[in-house]
Amino acid sequence: MPVNLVAPKPEDLLPVGGMALGVAEAGVRKAGRNDLLVVRLAAGASVAGVFTQNRFCAAPVLVCREHLARALPVRALLVNTGNANAGTGEDGLASARRTCAELAGLLGCDGGQILPFSTGVIMEPLPVERIAAALPRALADCREDNWAGAAAAIMTTDTVPKACSRRLSLGGRPVVVTGMAKGAGMIHPDMATMLGFVATDAAVSAAALRKMLDLAAARSFNRITVDGDTSTNDSFMLIATGAAGTPVIGDERHPDFAPLAEAVAAVAAWLAQAIIRDGEGATKFITVQVEGGRSEEECSKVAYAIAHSPLVKTAFFASDPNLGRLLCAIGYAGIPDLDVGRVQLHLGDVQVARDGGRDPAYREEDGQRVMQQSEITVRVELGRGSAQTTVWTCDLSHDYVSINADYRS
Repeated sequence: MPVNLVAPKPEDLLPVGGMALGVAEAGVRKAGRNDLLVVRLAAGASVAGVFTQNRFCAAPVLVCREHLARALPVRALLVNTGNANAGTGEDGLASARRTCAELAGLLGCDGGQILPFSTGVIMEPLPVERIAAALPRALADCREDNWAGAAAAIMTTDTVPKACSRRLSLGGRPVVVTGMAKGAGMIHPDMATMLGFVATDAAVSAAALRKMLDLAAARSFNRITVDGDTSTNDSFMLIATGAAGTPVIGDERHPDFAPLAEAVAAVAAWLAQAIIRDGEGATKFITVQVEGGRSEEECSKVAYAIAHSPLVKTAFFASDPNLGRLLCAIGYAGIPDLDVGRVQLHLGDVQVARDGGRDPAYREEDGQRVMQQSEITVRVELGRGSAQTTVWTCDLSHDYVSINADYRS
């Protein structure tokens, strides 16, 4: 069961004008579920994306980059689950391009105006014929209020769909930001093993949209980890349709840039945290805050050392306040001149380490009380400067092993 996360109510997911979503059952890997999504975009929409840094990145990632580089107007996104089309070589690239061509033929556009996305099992050939056969059904299902169906269609080992919306006003006009994501395992930046799609009906130039995307990714999907593995298919897309009729946000100096960027980042952060709450086998949602570093980079090193440690994560699963595991992770994080005598460690509202050693006032029952909670904050003070960062992670349970052992069966 996910940690304090429930499926969104369809009526709470606000439609984004100029964007229609349709789903269908293609039978990519398993029968009896929608596993294909088509997102149609109105003329004039802006699209920006960031992708995995894994050198074995999937064929659809490579094709997406190619198509975005051509700078043609994007007409549609095509997403399948059940098959990652990764580790498939030239055949995989040909398959990704063919799915784009099939959809482009139905829409009357160039294949370079389609962006493909895949998620699922690696090193399996993509069943292009099944996808092509289901495309007309997905197109027939396209409508603006289909975000809940779309979020469910892109799931793999997720247990609940992940989607949310925000409203704001720009220049006196109402504007919507709605997003969805999938991901539960093989989560680690850059980025997480996820697909994320956030859209707004505001009008935003390509350059400004890219800046918003980078800001949002840095505060959300690049601040989460389940197991430390970086996937082959990670993609985060930001879309601006302009259907709200607002003035075009051309750059960061535009007065509407900051409020819209904040709304986009808020939606992305909610989705990123939802991925952690639904981490494979997760029973605890853990926030790791590191403060007082000389740079954000060294704060991140400490935060991820804690968040990645199997010993720390299993201790959280067992609700065991084994504080030595936390101090150990801080110590090997890669800060060679760290003065451990200045390190403070808090577990929730309890200070457990003071000046590098056990706090004299700390009691085991206080640590136990915090560890038994479903949401826990670990706060580390390094005593070196003013930089800080936050990372979200989860515990490591028996179910994580079972889910991944049985993933392909």
